[in-house]
Amino acid sequence: MATYSTNEFRSGLKIILDGDPYNIVENEFVKPGKGQAFNRVRVRNLKTGRTVEKTFKSGDTVEAADVMDTEMQYVYTDGEFWYLMDPTSFEQLSADKTAMADAAQWLKGQETLLVTLWNGAPLNVQAPQTVILQITQTDPGVRGDTSGGGGKPATLETGAVVRVPLFVQEGEFVKVNTWTGEYISRAKEEG
Repeated sequence: MATYSTNEFRSGLKIILDGDPYNIVENEFVKPGKGQAFNRVRVRNLKTGRTVEKTFKSGDTVEAADVMDTEMQYVYTDGEFWYLMDPTSFEQLSADKTAMADAAQWLKGQETLLVTLWNGAPLNVQAPQTVILQITQTDPGVRGDTSGGGGKPATLETGAVVRVPLFVQEGEFVKVNTWTGEYISRAKEEG
């Protein structure tokens, strides 16, 4: 298995600590006036999402995580698992609720998702940055509504709720940023 020395640490590097895959978020090299140099590293557990701080002596080595990011297509859900398909090999994998996290609320079907695999199992699923969805329920707009005033909640076809401007009506398509959950703009049509 490949290993990384502390002088190879950088943001985004994936390593194994205590048997779990971690992603290096931040790396700081510290050389005190007295004593041995060390690296203060913030790492995020790819299984749980928790961020912790670890210190490594200069010259220490850690095992590289066999983590792979790949694009897969969302096929369907049975309520407990979400089924994803590799578009080249047509191999299917199932992702549980923890791997799906927030991505599940933006899915209709056939979307291409970025999936982080570890030992062949999905660790994390990321929805496309923007999606176009239809509004299924929102309060009706009244005369004089402008883009400058507040907003109102709107339920989308997937069940997600976002705040939209007052002029947006039920049945319209809107473009939404899935990473922030915010309305971007109206959209002409789906797709």
